[in-house]
Amino acid sequence: MLRGEKILVTGPTSQVGWPLVRALASENEVHGVARFADPAGRERLEALGVRTWQRDLAEPDLRDLPRDFDRVLNFAVVRSGDFDYDLAANAEGAARLLAHCAGAKTFLHCSSAAVYQHQDGRPAREGDPLGDNHRVMMPTYSLAKIAAETTVRFAARQWNVPTVIARLSVPYGDEGGWPWYHLMMMKAGHPIPIHADGPNLFNPIHEDDTLEMLPRLLAIADVPAAVINWGGSEAVSIEAWCEHLAALTGLEARLEVSSRALGALPVDVTRMHERIGRTRVPWRDGIRRMVASRNPELLRGDA
Repeated sequence: MLRGEKILVTGPTSQVGWPLVRALASENEVHGVARFADPAGRERLEALGVRTWQRDLAEPDLRDLPRDFDRVLNFAVVRSGDFDYDLAANAEGAARLLAHCAGAKTFLHCSSAAVYQHQDGRPAREGDPLGDNHRVMMPTYSLAKIAAETTVRFAARQWNVPTVIARLSVPYGDEGGWPWYHLMMMKAGHPIPIHADGPNLFNPIHEDDTLEMLPRLLAIADVPAAVINWGGSEAVSIEAWCEHLAALTGLEARLEVSSRALGALPVDVTRMHERIGRTRVPWRDGIRRMVASRNPELLRGDA
């Protein structure tokens, strides 16, 4: 883990950002940038000793924000559905942040596997075609993520900042994630939408693995920016993790084919394995831990 560094984290209260900040804060000087719509999130950070800065990355004003960070970890994401705002916050904001912190040793931009064009279940490689993958659920998301990658690539070259763009698959853990939303749907008796072309494979990655891989991910930052898929070493289907949730809790997993469901989006993790290693948390263990942490009352006695 990083020690003795001055680190800026955007999106520090997010599902992915918060566990990283919590781990980093004890050994580093951590600063967090967010809109902080919920004051409780800001208070939770400051209780750890994190210095917080209330900023909207869609706005050009970053004055007073320090520039002398060793590392910048950009986990901020906006998906309001408004294209002008989301492009400004995600794409312009990422490049503006990198330019502001141009003296950093490393800039990590957390992108998403949502940038890939749907490929009928074949694992997406880093050089594969990009596309408007998530429009059926989040109209601006894929395009804003692609735009952000483009502005970050430009800014990394322009200001010569070693940068890594990590295309994250499905994060989950004690802070929740997509499998947890499915658990809540099961609890409420709602059907879980799935694409007709199954199995609906993704690469869920536990928060313990995102934390453990962070230093090695930063180590591959480069100019031009390095691009890498970031997901669990094992592809898992929605069908499989919902079946596992049902076995753990006794709840029924009602899967329903829907035209508004995302198609399978597994990622090829060959480059990840070669450059930063394999994930270590088995997905069944990780999902059980998720349930035990967030909803222990739902676990069966023999689970």
